[in-house]
Amino acid sequence: MSESRNSERRPDPPGEVGDAPVNTTEAPVLEAPVTPPNTPTDKKVVRIGDRIFRSLATGSGVFVVTIIAAIGLFLLIRAIPALQANEANFLLSGKWETGDPDDLAFGIVDLAWITVASSIFALVLAMPVAGGIALFLTQYAPRVLARPFGYIVDLLAAVPSVIYGLWGALVLAPVIKPVAVWLNTNLGWIPVFGDGNVPADSGSNVFTAGIVLAVMILPIITGVAREVFARTPNAQIEGALALGATKWEVVRTTVWPFGRSGFVGGSMLGLGRALGETVALTVILSYTYEGPHYSIFDAGATFASRIALGSAEFNNNLTVGAYIAAGLVLFISTFAVNALARWIESSSGKGKE
Repeated sequence: MSESRNSERRPDPPGEVGDAPVNTTEAPVLEAPVTPPNTPTDKKVVRIGDRIFRSLATGSGVFVVTIIAAIGLFLLIRAIPALQANEANFLLSGKWETGDPDDLAFGIVDLAWITVASSIFALVLAMPVAGGIALFLTQYAPRVLARPFGYIVDLLAAVPSVIYGLWGALVLAPVIKPVAVWLNTNLGWIPVFGDGNVPADSGSNVFTAGIVLAVMILPIITGVAREVFARTPNAQIEGALALGATKWEVVRTTVWPFGRSGFVGGSMLGLGRALGETVALTVILSYTYEGPHYSIFDAGATFASRIALGSAEFNNNLTVGAYIAAGLVLFISTFAVNALARWIESSSGKGKE
């Protein structure tokens, strides 16, 4: 009995397994050395080339802003004496009598109407066409056709303005004359299609000028819209197709919502281009001293064409100041439109993949 008790193995004491002792203490944890905060490795290395490039880029931006501010200040300083000598309401009068510096009477209401009417009419015509071309080139056209066709559209911006003016006055006006007469006859009860200060079939009116301007701003709107639509994330397009959407449904639910703001921004850029057009509208629009009837069949002058036509009167400071005052209004208008366009375009989904 005692032998059996002795034969039973007693449990090993803590820290021993069999005959070998076991170290129960844990190994010390080594901590990484802490780098002092002010070591040379934390210093950002700035190369001399980076400094030069940053200085040039910053200087270029400041230089451009300074030029724009200087132009606005120059226009304001030169316009103030003429505005002080003006005997008519500058904002509400349609007179433009600047030949006698001692009897100045000029206003911009007529100029504003012709400028805004021709530009808005051009924008209404150009936007759907430009949007359709951009969607066709980015979503429907094969690559071998999209690239050369896009180049052709872009080349419209390289045609000189005087060529557009001659084409509009000599070629386009006779072709669209029946359309103008039909609109005036059948839709004349709408004020914008009513009788203007020149006959509807004259061809020298806002109707013709707006169509020519639409062709001129078409490459601007198309170019911006094409870039925006092309940046639609492929994952969204492929996901819509995987769910069984047709091509039109993909455009309507994916491409258009993504690029809508950019398309509007491009349209505003085109509007700014139309507001400042000079030579083409000088050729097409015949200046008349009769006030406008606020119809698209009115003739007259825009801000830019009025300045171009009146350059022969630049014989004294007050007369020049009257035209500079009109140029100041045009400068502010185009600057505001382009700033709005940039803001709309930057707030769109452009560039967000």
